[in-house]
Amino acid sequence: MDTTASGLTFRDAIDADVDALVALIESAYRGDASRAGWTTEADILEGQRTDPQGVLDVIKSPDSRLLTVERDGVVVACCQLEHRGTHAYFGMFAVSPTLQGGGLGKVIIAEAERAARETWGTTEMHMTVISVRDDLIAWYERRGYRRTGRMTPFPYGDERFGVPQRADLQFELLIKELG
Repeated sequence: MDTTASGLTFRDAIDADVDALVALIESAYRGDASRAGWTTEADILEGQRTDPQGVLDVIKSPDSRLLTVERDGVVVACCQLEHRGTHAYFGMFAVSPTLQGGGLGKVIIAEAERAARETWGTTEMHMTVISVRDDLIAWYERRGYRRTGRMTPFPYGDERFGVPQRADLQFELLIKELG
C-alpha cells in the first residue's frame, strides 16, 4: 500500500527498516536529541523507548502493521496499528524531532485512521498515553480522541520501557470513533 501525500510515502515496515525505526523512535522520545521536538519524554523517562526485537515483533505480528513514512527515501515517521476486534490500537508513534510542529503528525494519524478503517473495518481507534503528558493528550484531543479515565499501571522495573524518573506514571486509554 504505497501512497504519497504531501511528498510522503506510506508503506508497511520490513525487517531491513528495524535499525532506522529504532533510531527514529528513540530520537523522538529519549535523550537530548528528543528535546528538539515537543514529544520528548526525557524529563520523565530515561533509558530506551524500544529495541530492535520490539520493533521486529510488531513487523512480524499477523495482527499488526508498522506504518513507515518516508520523505525522499528517508524514514521520517512511523506508527503501529494493531487489529483488536472492533477497534485498532495506535502506538509506537514517532515523528523525527526536527520535523515536529509542522503538521506532519496530523497527516500521519489521519492516514493511520483511514488504513485501520479500510484494512480491518474497525470502528474505533484506541491508544494509551502516559497520563502526565498533558500537552500530548491535548494534541490527541484536538484530533478527536477522548480521555476515558481508564488507567493501566506503568511497567515499573521493566527497563524495556524505560527508567521512570517519577513515581506517578500510568497510562490512560484514549478512544476515537472512526466514522
